Amino acid sequence: MANASLSRETLLPKLAAHVLEHGMEGASLRPLARAAGTSDRMLVYHFGNKQTLVADLLEYVAGVYSAALEMAMGIERPKTRKECFDRILALGQQPTMQSFLTLWWEIVAGAARRVPGYREAADAMMTKQLAWLEGQMPEDDPDPAGGARLIMTLLEGALMLDVVGHGETARQGLVASGL
Repeated sequence: MANASLSRETLLPKLAAHVLEHGMEGASLRPLARAAGTSDRMLVYHFGNKQTLVADLLEYVAGVYSAALEMAMGIERPKTRKECFDRILALGQQPTMQSFLTLWWEIVAGAARRVPGYREAADAMMTKQLAWLEGQMPEDDPDPAGGARLIMTLLEGALMLDVVGHGETARQGLVASGL
């Protein structure tokens, strides 16, 4: 019989903290169960199988990241694409966000290596982020979908270049782009 204090909702924050600290290599059932203070059998009980557990976990982590983005954007909608880009870039460069970015790039690398489930997870996460970003575009933006795609492309590149020591390269490229 399942422990009444355990549920998907109580397990996901503990599992997310573990994955954000240890990455997807730490996402096998036993380490996840230890991190959540339960057994691998209880994880299977609550999630059905490891594939569903990982999918739900990544969706949860994406939701936490999205909530942080919402807070960073503030109440007032950006007036320009540049303002939108600058707000999100500033958040992405904060030390508190590095574990999210590291996990994201691990998922991207897994998708490139064709690790089962990674491409689907990356696609789902990117689709949600693009939809959210489209809603952040300035009210008078003539092409919110195009703007969201442009900003996402520039953000991904700028954040990655910054992490590998080429932040100045990113800044110069952004100036050249008009952002």
